Amino acid sequence: MKRAFVRARRPEHKQQRREEILAAARDLAVASGVRNVSLGAVAEAVGLAKSNIMRYFGTREEIYLILAADEWHQWAATVTTRLGAPPCDVAAVLAETLADRPLLCDLLSQTATTLEHNVSVEAARTFKRAIHAVIADLGEQVARVTGLTADEGVELVSAATALASVLYPIANPSPTLAELYAQDPDIAATCPDFLPTLTRALRALLAGLPALRDD
Repeated sequence: MKRAFVRARRPEHKQQRREEILAAARDLAVASGVRNVSLGAVAEAVGLAKSNIMRYFGTREEIYLILAADEWHQWAATVTTRLGAPPCDVAAVLAETLADRPLLCDLLSQTATTLEHNVSVEAARTFKRAIHAVIADLGEQVARVTGLTADEGVELVSAATALASVLYPIANPSPTLAELYAQDPDIAATCPDFLPTLTRALRALLAGLPALRDD
């Protein structure tokens, strides 16, 4: 049963309600996957009508872009900590920290195909600026500990998240595919393991980037 809507008038009350909505959306995504969460489900989880949710966020996709930006920042903080304790295997650091954040990987897999398609230009701009800043900062950090240029560091970080966005849904199949894999091991053998596949790809890219500088 939905609670009676009481407009949040003070800034701190509005912020509290926004955080409640974001927390509910995060919990639902963790439980059932981003693609399976509707705005109605978020509204029900916080005990409000959909129309009241939209007083704080324009669309479901806007909610998840905000959560995605937060996940990016948390991931970057973890990577920064790991890179600050050399010697370190940079490819493994990037891959392992992504593997440890399944919600981020799920959001990455949904961003370009879904989440960026039903938001305002301003919401998209805010998201893109936040992500570009994270990638630029991590790219510089990667460059410092690998000998790559800053641009190559950015390329490696960008590749890590792009590959994660593709590998994550493949390595975490739907119930139908999971049943198929259980019945047909030869088909299951073609399903890549997320962490070793991502690590190997990033090591190859890390090794190859310097060789391409004159191209």
